[in-house]
Amino acid sequence: MYQLAASHFSTVRDLLRFAVSRFNDAGLTYGHGTHNAHDEAVYLILSALQLPIDTLDPYLDAKLLPEEVERTLELIRRRAEDKVPVAYLTNEAWQGEFNFYVDERVLVPRSFIYELLGEPLEPWIEHPELVHRALDLCTGSGCLAIQLAHHYPDAEIDAVDISLDALEVAAINVEHYGLEDRINLIHTDMFEGLEDKYDLIISNPPYVDAESVDALPEEYLHEPEIALGSGEDGLDATREILRRAPDFLNERGVLMVEIGHNRDMLEECFPTLPFMWMETQSGDGFVFLLTREDLVSAKI
Repeated sequence: MYQLAASHFSTVRDLLRFAVSRFNDAGLTYGHGTHNAHDEAVYLILSALQLPIDTLDPYLDAKLLPEEVERTLELIRRRAEDKVPVAYLTNEAWQGEFNFYVDERVLVPRSFIYELLGEPLEPWIEHPELVHRALDLCTGSGCLAIQLAHHYPDAEIDAVDISLDALEVAAINVEHYGLEDRINLIHTDMFEGLEDKYDLIISNPPYVDAESVDALPEEYLHEPEIALGSGEDGLDATREILRRAPDFLNERGVLMVEIGHNRDMLEECFPTLPFMWMETQSGDGFVFLLTREDLVSAKI
């Protein structure tokens, strides 16, 4: 089918129609940046052809070189048949206005935390200049550490991950944004070996429970399992963060952690903690905030 398509197709419109049909036929799962076959196809094709990803119409009837058609059809095939997320095919993912290099060594960036940096934290961090040191636990591609640096220009940031592979990807992104002097990439397990105290700690740790890991769609199986699952109930990493964070926060320090769909379980496990659930585009049940005083007072 793909060889026949290569001999007949010559425009972006041809590729787009074909891709949407293939994606629908394959029953793909979305969630790595787009939510339907059409948007997924548009993004993949424009990226593959090095065209602006937000401008389709002027290029729909543009004539393509045979090698451009063949290369793009191969990406369409890998997305439809191998269920590879588009971000790994293009080696690029967007989070807000920031784009990042990604490959299968890291999760595709999709944390809600990026929405909450800066102005949404003003009730707890009145001025960006008050953040002198920040910590990004489980940094992965380094995307949140880089966005921390953007929102808090006076901050020095430690970005921690247990995966050396992930830190290699993070280094690519840190260099791309010219932040080598402000972001320290650290290979360790959570807080192990850290000695500093921080004004702000953020984390998008593994939080998928064991049952859900076993039921993940094929697309998510391309991502590193170590970055997805966290014990039977998905809260092993979060428990560790809550237990140890008070020792690494300054007196007025703030902790913000993403926990997916585990709100009810987390509140049941820690009934004395006054979780502040932050409002995101998808609701208020995915990211919590606690101050150092909250954590110390609860005596967990």
